[in-house]
Amino acid sequence: MQDPNEEKLKRPIVERERFGGTDRATRISRDVDPEKRAPIDSTEMSKGPEELSDERGSRVNWRVFIVASLIILAFSVWAMMMPDTAQSTMKSAVDWIAENLGWFYVVTVTVVIGFVLWVAFSKEGSVRLGPDHSRPQYNLFTWVAMLFAAGVGIDMLFYSVTGPITQYLHPVNASPESAAAAQDAVVWTMFHYGIAGWSMYSLLGMAMGYFAYRWGMPLSIRAVLYPLLGKRVRGATGDVIDIFALVGTVFGVATSMGIGVVLLNVGFASLFGLEQGLALQIALVVVAVVMTVAACTSGVDKGIRLISELNLWSCAAMMLYILITGKTAFLLNAMVENIGRFIFSLPERTLSTFAYVDGGSEWMGGWTLFFWAFWLAWGPFVGLFLARISRGRTLREFVIAAITAPVLCDFIIVTIFGNSALSEVFNGNDEFAKTAIASPEQGWYDLLEMFPGATFLVGLATLSGLLFYLTSANSGAMVMSNFSSSIPNPEEDGKKWLRIFWALVTAVLTIAMLVAGGVTTMEYATLIFALPVTIIAYLVMASFSKVLRMERAEREGRTRRRRATAAHGGRAPEKTWRQRLATLRSYPTKKAVERFVAEVVGPSLEAVSKEFRELGYTVEHIQTLDEDTEITTNTLNVDMGDQRDFHYEAAAVEANVPSFGARNAPRGDDRYYRIEVFTQTGSEGYDLMGLSSQQIIDDVLDRYENHLSFLAYSHEHSFQSVVTPPTPPTTDSIPAVPKDADDVEELEEPKH
Repeated sequence: MQDPNEEKLKRPIVERERFGGTDRATRISRDVDPEKRAPIDSTEMSKGPEELSDERGSRVNWRVFIVASLIILAFSVWAMMMPDTAQSTMKSAVDWIAENLGWFYVVTVTVVIGFVLWVAFSKEGSVRLGPDHSRPQYNLFTWVAMLFAAGVGIDMLFYSVTGPITQYLHPVNASPESAAAAQDAVVWTMFHYGIAGWSMYSLLGMAMGYFAYRWGMPLSIRAVLYPLLGKRVRGATGDVIDIFALVGTVFGVATSMGIGVVLLNVGFASLFGLEQGLALQIALVVVAVVMTVAACTSGVDKGIRLISELNLWSCAAMMLYILITGKTAFLLNAMVENIGRFIFSLPERTLSTFAYVDGGSEWMGGWTLFFWAFWLAWGPFVGLFLARISRGRTLREFVIAAITAPVLCDFIIVTIFGNSALSEVFNGNDEFAKTAIASPEQGWYDLLEMFPGATFLVGLATLSGLLFYLTSANSGAMVMSNFSSSIPNPEEDGKKWLRIFWALVTAVLTIAMLVAGGVTTMEYATLIFALPVTIIAYLVMASFSKVLRMERAEREGRTRRRRATAAHGGRAPEKTWRQRLATLRSYPTKKAVERFVAEVVGPSLEAVSKEFRELGYTVEHIQTLDEDTEITTNTLNVDMGDQRDFHYEAAAVEANVPSFGARNAPRGDDRYYRIEVFTQTGSEGYDLMGLSSQQIIDDVLDRYENHLSFLAYSHEHSFQSVVTPPTPPTTDSIPAVPKDADDVEELEEPKH
């Protein structure tokens, strides 16, 4: 009697031939020099980690480091040596951009918002930033605190008072000091600190995290563009991309630092009786850099995490104090109306260019375009940092959290400060209004001094501002070191000396822009140097969307099975009732798992691999000792030619024993082990422990048939490459029927 497992293996061999055909476009693409083209199929895509990794390990990318350093230092010297010329030249450039390219910034931000929402609410939103079995490293509160503190700098405090007052007294599309101007005054600042910026962070963060933790590539923008550029991302093309990202990041962080020291300059002068001015601002930069160097060398877990949580608590205490001691009812009523007006007017504001308003381009250049450029410049910086702390989160969770939790915190800060300031203006405090517009930093502290316990509030506000400043500078130095390095392991960061170097360079640039004109010059520089980042955003969206098509093909392929087989939807192997009962609340020890792997799992996969070889497959069965669990991992790989190889891995995974206890859990030990099955995209989520050899072999064959279904789906939908657009079918794309097919079932010609 014929072995049913042998029959299962014979049927797929013709299926493999069926899926082996390639159309003319694919063959032509393969004839191109591999060094000069992007990956054309999932097999080539899976080689990305090897092609992007440097055999020398983590090292400084000297070309990126030197070029970016020279650009920034040259600009700094120019700004300090010829401040008037630097300011006038940048103003001319900004005026030209606002007049001619304002629409481009607006369209870019709109497209980014639409793209991240599409990713979040599509079926691919359930994909994790890492293998399917991965889970978040930080709890929700710590994660949100780090999101908020890294993505919002002290500049938000700076603009939270001057922004609403300016939009009330000098509105762009309403009569000054009218009811319409009052209703929109705070909403404009909320809009500038709302969903748009966090969508940019989400785009770059989820893309970098996805490629790093799910595909094992370096945590960098050049890795995200691998599906578009192939190996070229390792060369000059990738270096240019990193230089743009690095320079934009340095200018974005320097702008935030500059605004921060301008604001803190007033606070320290008020608290300690110091004289305001450039000397105090430079001194604050120096002190802050020293603190940043001390903090950044302690890493994410110790330095940034501690500062982020402290930052959130101090900011919350300041908001609560103002809300209670201020006009509570008015502030709460205004907050509700502001949020409602923001939600319903968001589409209109997002696409507004004020083409029909006199002076519209000038207003856009000073406000919306500056903020969009600010967010774009910060995008690579915050995106990489968010990816660094978000391993294990799903794309949907990442996007929704990023555009809701921190944005809501922003809204609370802006509405409380903005409406408190407007209340004073409504009461006829014209002197305060003039100060807030002419000197925003002084206006912010003047508002604080109007509340009871002014000294306490000013001290708390200065502490909160300092923490905002330190968080941005600290995480910024870490990200800059990563952009100027080649780091194969996404869990690692740049060298400490490199982080210190970038902290110092950022400080020099900050001082240079303070000398050249202060906040206004910083706004100009940010808007100019953020322009190349818009190109990077479009490239990232194109690359990421291609790879998400692979996830879709993988998912659809799992659910498609041939008519001759009995489908079970890709679930775990069926257990007998005795097996189910025996494994209930049973948590095996390491020794028991080692024995099961040696006596059942290993021999079962070896039997399957032997049968594969006898039927003409190229197959390998690999046994390796896992460094973490010290338990043998069994891996079965079947070569599929030009298609994605079949990968079946049985590996031990350590887990916590549930708190309600366990029948066979070892005393004094709260850990046990599972034998989970892994494919190329991560864990399948079930445990092989307790199964028989026959059940494990059946599971291997079921997974193999699922893999063939995935290839069938890709082939039938012209996914010759699951990362490239489908091409029209040609007569050459129909594969020939194998000559020796007498002993296998007939197959229809593939349909296109």
